[in-house]
Amino acid sequence: MPSTSSAVSDSGRSVPSSLWRDRDFRRLWVGQTASQLGEHTTLIVLPLFAVLTLGAGAGELGVLRAVGQAPILLLSLFVGAWVDRWRTRTVMVVTDAGRTLILGAAAVAALLGWSGLPALLVVAFAVGALSVFFDVAYQASLVRLVRRDQLLQGNSALEGSRSAAQIGGPALGGASVSLLSAPLAAASGAVFFALSFLSIRRIRRTESIPDRPERPPRVWRRIHEGLRFVVGDTSLRTVCLASAAFQFSFAAMMTVYLLFLPRELHLSGATVGLALAATGPGALLGSMLAARLPGRFGHGPVLVAAAALGDGVFLCVLALHGSPGVTVAALLAINFVFGAAGQVVNVTVMAVRQAVTPDGMQGRAAATITFVGMGTAPLGSLLGGFLAMEWGLRTSLLVTAAGMLLSPVVMALSPLARLGRVLPVVRDAPPTGRPQAHGTAARDSGAAHGAATETGS
Repeated sequence: MPSTSSAVSDSGRSVPSSLWRDRDFRRLWVGQTASQLGEHTTLIVLPLFAVLTLGAGAGELGVLRAVGQAPILLLSLFVGAWVDRWRTRTVMVVTDAGRTLILGAAAVAALLGWSGLPALLVVAFAVGALSVFFDVAYQASLVRLVRRDQLLQGNSALEGSRSAAQIGGPALGGASVSLLSAPLAAASGAVFFALSFLSIRRIRRTESIPDRPERPPRVWRRIHEGLRFVVGDTSLRTVCLASAAFQFSFAAMMTVYLLFLPRELHLSGATVGLALAATGPGALLGSMLAARLPGRFGHGPVLVAAAALGDGVFLCVLALHGSPGVTVAALLAINFVFGAAGQVVNVTVMAVRQAVTPDGMQGRAAATITFVGMGTAPLGSLLGGFLAMEWGLRTSLLVTAAGMLLSPVVMALSPLARLGRVLPVVRDAPPTGRPQAHGTAARDSGAAHGAATETGS
């Protein structure tokens, strides 16, 4: 399992030296890495806290996980509208401080015997809500911190650290619960958020954000502006549709997949965990490939090819019938390819979204795409369970894995597939009554010069 230090070197190699020498970018990278470690550690610690310390049953555990995920659907659009009006550094620092205090208080309460499941539900929702704020803010912050021609490399570094956190966070959370105790494990998540707070608050560069009018538009109007902007842009609209198709099919497929591995292939729980963990190292490789491939082959072709490869590779699972050793090796390879290709798609899509979106619309665009994409996942999970009961595991896996290919098909049939090696031109935001910050328009137009011919937009 890669350590944090290896993630640093991997991500560091994917960033041009001029960007990596930027102290403010390094502070953002360190803070985001620590935050992601804290978030993924907490996602494991809180359920284990409920089961081991509070004796929660399966139903209660399901409620706890649902409550922690609910802020994505309930708050994403509002957070996007709110973040666009504030400095992202301020948002990230405040949310880090809030998560540190909440988890620290939860750990103290547990050590004193004052905690119960209702309190843990409040903690899960609060941490999840603050994580939505942080995730939207850090995606918007990169655009305000680096030049647009550095977006792909910057996103590669940030996504690489997130991938490392996805590997190390759950393992660290499980180990800390086993070696320490559930309350002290919760405190370990607070430590990571505190480290993120200390790093991000040291960012000194002044952000260029739109001026606030004397009478700012209401939040519902700002949400509507974000929705209208995403729907009105061909690339962003395609990203929304492809994301919704992928998340729906992937949630259905994973429900079947997690039943298929132990019941059809007779794998132990530890082996299943090992196979799934291969996604993380693959994602680290994908973050480095994403810094190079679009500039060589074009953003559109790389998006379509990577999505087709990563989504289609799960069809290979249906061919597995052999010895356990061969099966496990094949599953490791399948999950590794899925992680690498999926990360190429993630980084490239994020760079395209940031390039075509004005600074004053970054938070709302990110939140709208997250809302539309992740909103289909619960329905997909329900469908996967229904198909597994009615059609059997192997047939259900075939149908749901094939359904994931809808995402690259949607992209291939759209102008997004024709994006070239240069990122497209930033679009004008809908009128909001707020003038753009001085210097932003000039920087955007200069960075996008010549992109219209390249992309055909």
